[in-house]
Amino acid sequence: MPGDHAPAELLAAMSSVLLNVRDLPLRLDTPGVDEARRTQAALTDQLSDYVLPRLVQLDAPLLVVVGGSTGAGKSTLVNSLVGEQVTESGVLRPTTRSPVLVHHPDDAEWFRPDRILPDLPRTFAVGNDSYALRLASSTKIPPGLAILDAPDVDSIDQGNRDLAAQLLAAADLWLFVTSAARYADQVPWDYLRQAAERSTSVAVVLDRTSDEAVSEVRGHLARMMTSRGLSDSPLFTVSESGLDAEGLLPPDTVAPIVGWLHDLAADPKARQMVVRRTLDGAVRHVVMRAHDVADALDAQIEVAESFYREAETVQRKALDEISTRTSDGTLLRGEVLASWQEFVGTGELLKSVEEKVSRIRDRFVDGMTGKRTRAAEVLEAIETGIHMLLVEHAESAAEQISRAWTSTRPGRHLLDSQRGFDRASQDFRVRAERMVHDWRQSVLDLVRVEGADKRMTARFLAFGVNGIGVALMVTMLARTSDGPGAAAPGRKLLDAIFGEAAVDDMIERAHADLDSRVAALFEAELTRFNALLDSPETLKTVQAGLRESARRAEYARHADFLDTETTS
Repeated sequence: MPGDHAPAELLAAMSSVLLNVRDLPLRLDTPGVDEARRTQAALTDQLSDYVLPRLVQLDAPLLVVVGGSTGAGKSTLVNSLVGEQVTESGVLRPTTRSPVLVHHPDDAEWFRPDRILPDLPRTFAVGNDSYALRLASSTKIPPGLAILDAPDVDSIDQGNRDLAAQLLAAADLWLFVTSAARYADQVPWDYLRQAAERSTSVAVVLDRTSDEAVSEVRGHLARMMTSRGLSDSPLFTVSESGLDAEGLLPPDTVAPIVGWLHDLAADPKARQMVVRRTLDGAVRHVVMRAHDVADALDAQIEVAESFYREAETVQRKALDEISTRTSDGTLLRGEVLASWQEFVGTGELLKSVEEKVSRIRDRFVDGMTGKRTRAAEVLEAIETGIHMLLVEHAESAAEQISRAWTSTRPGRHLLDSQRGFDRASQDFRVRAERMVHDWRQSVLDLVRVEGADKRMTARFLAFGVNGIGVALMVTMLARTSDGPGAAAPGRKLLDAIFGEAAVDDMIERAHADLDSRVAALFEAELTRFNALLDSPETLKTVQAGLRESARRAEYARHADFLDTETTS
């Protein structure tokens, strides 16, 4: 892997993986989603904290993260490895959130926030009371090497444990510290198992072990390491001993570790081998887990499709029922029927029109004086009837969709934090009222256009645009009903003015216009629900994008890492 940075193809592929993983939507509470979210967060951290910074800066100092269990003596060991007090230890250590990164003064630039661990703020203040990465420089540590004292992996504080995991994932080399009392604990071995799976470079330090127990404990620990895929990892032993006046272990007890680390820092080739192994393992692990996260979207897609399908089915049923009830005579009842019957009088409508045009016109068309006409009353009654019909079905549809979604765990989780989704939206009544009024105006405009050359006829003059519009609406509301019914006088009037074929077309257009407006109105109600989740198409696109970026990353890893390794 020559040069100061990784090949462009690998860097671009891993950058794409980061973008796809980080933005992956996992909103629905599907089986296994919690684990998928944890994996998503871990991959995002490892890519941004380690993989991409290291790919960009292959010649950056080797970052050794010292991790381990509470009470294993990590902080004392770090101070002793450096040769001076750089990190604090004590009874408060299990709750500290101040990891300390020690580096040579000449390497300070490598550890700016824009280069590694970008989400961790930096501090130079001594103390354990801030959530920040404390930078400490020392001339006693060689250039090309940095040591990071991480929180305890089994800390009593969840934030500490999370930070420890994040820092270990950002390491080129783990220096894992345990003791005779803690070396068989489960939590540290969970981390070491992960290191083996990722091919992370690891060295284990058996600390605080008496001379009498060293042989037995070291042998058992070595066998455990071998059985868990860490047979090639160095194993150091630090005997239990007193501290000097500065709180440091005797130099001879840590000399093997110090010498090994200094040799790595001084040998660019050896350092690069450690980096390459860990980085290659990290890339391989990220690619593999990226496919796992992509697979987790299958359940999200399945649930999203079912939610979309249920909501659309309910809405389509509502629209079909509205369309039916605005054409089968259902609305020609109550106030609409009463107003219409008063408008048409005794049923001798056409005869009255022909015999007494001027009197009938005065009776029904009085717009010049501003007096409410019976035509206006019918129009208002029709508007009110349609408006009530829309509200009724919108409320019912919202309740049905909400009930269908909340019958499942993902739906309950999705709607638990939402209010009012079992009802139509708050402004639906206002929007529906405006829509019906706009439709009414479009019907009157239709009458004006179609009657442009008929406005001087007796019938047109008698009833005017509003009266003929009423007749058209009433006829439309009964277009599929059986028998002559209450709308028959209106149909006769329309046929007499426009002709039967033209009336059929006008009725069809008026009803189609109403259906279209209602569909648009209800689309907003459907969107209100669908906005709570990502569309199946979006999820499939995101899933395909993640899988493709992971495939490109794996191809680039083989081409760049493995080829380089075989030729080096």
